[in-house]
Amino acid sequence: MKFGHGLAVLMACSMVSLAAAQEKKAERSEPEKAAIAEIRKAGGLVLELAQTDPRLDIAFHLSGTEIKDENLVPLKALPSTANLNLRGTKITDAGLANLADLKGLVRLHLEKTAVTDAGLAHLANLESLEYLNLYGTPVTDAGLKHLENLKKLKSVYLWETQVTDAGVAALKEKLPEVRVIRGLDLAKPAEPKPEEPKPEEKKE
Repeated sequence: MKFGHGLAVLMACSMVSLAAAQEKKAERSEPEKAAIAEIRKAGGLVLELAQTDPRLDIAFHLSGTEIKDENLVPLKALPSTANLNLRGTKITDAGLANLADLKGLVRLHLEKTAVTDAGLAHLANLESLEYLNLYGTPVTDAGLKHLENLKKLKSVYLWETQVTDAGVAALKEKLPEVRVIRGLDLAKPAEPKPEEPKPEEKKE
């Protein structure tokens, strides 16, 4: 009987915890609700990271519609955004101004966008950023300067950008722990050494 009673108590506690988590999940301000509705209307996907983690995972890359700068305005009302995927969208540097105050942003996908060095200036205060993908953008060494104070940054993807060895070295000097991935385009095979001429055989 004691075992059964204990199990019942455990189940009751679990249900209370679940209910509390669900209640926490539903706690959104009216501006947040309106912002989420706008993003979904534009074709964006908005999910919470987990049942007990109300931070947001927002993705526009599968929207099926043309996502532009104006579609990012609602993000200003969603400071709990942790992951944001803008891959392949039509956003520009101006659109990134809407991300400037997302202090809790951890992962940001900007690959295959028109974002330039000027746009990266809007990311300079994203103190929680750990992952940044800039693959296929026209970013140069100058743009990396805006990332130098992002102490939590762990991974930066720079395939098919204009960034040079010098730019990467400068970033790693400021952020020694950062992992910079530049793709296979830089892994050039070593040039074969010219064959040394064989000594002529002496005739007897």
